[in-house]
Amino acid sequence: MFIKQNFISLFKSAGIAVSDEQFLRFDSYAEQLVSYNERVNLTALTSPEDIAEKHFLDSILPFYHFVIKNSASIIDVGAGAGFPSCPLKIMRSDIDATLLDSLLKRVNFLTQLSDDLGFGAKCIHGRAEELSRDTKYRERYDIATARAVAALPVLCEYCLPFVKEGGFFLSLKGSRGEQEAKEAYTAIRTLGGRLEEVYGYCLPSGDARTLIVVKKISQTPSKYPRNKGQMTKKPL
Repeated sequence: MFIKQNFISLFKSAGIAVSDEQFLRFDSYAEQLVSYNERVNLTALTSPEDIAEKHFLDSILPFYHFVIKNSASIIDVGAGAGFPSCPLKIMRSDIDATLLDSLLKRVNFLTQLSDDLGFGAKCIHGRAEELSRDTKYRERYDIATARAVAALPVLCEYCLPFVKEGGFFLSLKGSRGEQEAKEAYTAIRTLGGRLEEVYGYCLPSGDARTLIVVKKISQTPSKYPRNKGQMTKKPL
């Protein structure tokens, strides 16, 4: 699907080296994404150029602003078509990835992708606000991440309950990330977090992005997360 030299050059322009093996995995991922997207709506961006930059590079670049320790356990909340966790897994095979989504058709895609590319990822069908109350998942992960359009206070309530003390919630946002971080101050503090860093950067195309880093410094109170309706109607 990809023209190899163009793909390699795109990543190189962002300071990221891609091996031949990694390129083949990205190429296979893109082909499966486009094929599955014909049956199940996963993404509106399906051109090779958009997939390469606005899905794959966009998923990886923020993690060059944050050092992930070896063999870190990561849960991708609302994983969708696998962004950011699956491109990150291609670059960092040591990561222990859990992919969570509420739509079974998306989980089926992620399971097939993981099997085909040998990710060994755990693909889970369920709602974040329910699973994060389960002791198997609550405060079990080094990192929770989300590449979602929901407001940051809501994302914090979905994601921070999964993070162990000393771990991090990493939110991938657009140009309003710095403002959203300010708006989420109360939610972060209430849920046991502390805002650590807000990194602004751009994709090669010039599109603005923000990585918001929240450290988990204490346990999340047992009454959180609330149900979706409460989160939406009365965000923290």
